[in-house]
Amino acid sequence: MSKETGNTGVTAERAADDRAARAVTAAEAVLAERFPRAIFAIVAGSILRGEGTETSDIDLVVLHEALPAAWRESFHFDGFPIEAFVHDFETLNWFADQDMAGGCPVLPHMLAGGVAIGPEPARAEALQAEARRRLEQGPAPLTPEMRDGLRYQITDLVDDLRDARPAAEVRAIAAELMRPLADLMLRSRGHWSGRGKWLPRLIDRADAVLAERFDTALRRAGAGEAADLIRLAEDELAPHGGPLFAGDRRTAPPGARRSGLLAE
Repeated sequence: MSKETGNTGVTAERAADDRAARAVTAAEAVLAERFPRAIFAIVAGSILRGEGTETSDIDLVVLHEALPAAWRESFHFDGFPIEAFVHDFETLNWFADQDMAGGCPVLPHMLAGGVAIGPEPARAEALQAEARRRLEQGPAPLTPEMRDGLRYQITDLVDDLRDARPAAEVRAIAAELMRPLADLMLRSRGHWSGRGKWLPRLIDRADAVLAERFDTALRRAGAGEAADLIRLAEDELAPHGGPLFAGDRRTAPPGARRSGLLAE
């Protein structure tokens, strides 16, 4: 590495550290001004990890002793976009449980990897330790219902890809297929899943070779060539009973009805 390149790397790292420090300072001001009754908050997001871009926001999990209901709100403060997730302990537990049951623990990841601020840091750190412990346990195994739901979604979309279609339609189907296929890849291997930009990152952490194959198949599908993505989906379905269409059945809940005409 040249001296010039090295200096550039150091400068970029220092800039990321400075931005992370400014983000924490901004979050402390937000906590004091907007949530003065909060007992603590956890500051999270890509900025805190040194991975932020110019448009990255601050995730702020704000804890109160008791609230009528949890809420989320978005706003700008000191040049940062901020998403605040406002909870008491009971609402936090409910949302964390929902995330984990779905195999995509967004809120627990915020807690585990963030920076604690506010009046009661010991309670914040205890909560973070509990979040880390639960994440380290990994997700529960896929239930037969969840597994078959993914099989059905993937099968239906792959069948659409088998037909001759315009490239724009292939891209649209591939974009929809990405999430259930990634969920099956990760969950069947005992890993937590994610959403959006996190999916390729999580697959790469789990299996770099699989991640490269996934990325290549999606890029070729983006050009209208679906064969690689179809083969990848077939390979991922095979250990779980293969494609599923005939025999799939889902019953609506008893309350799923309303009298009158459709337009009423």
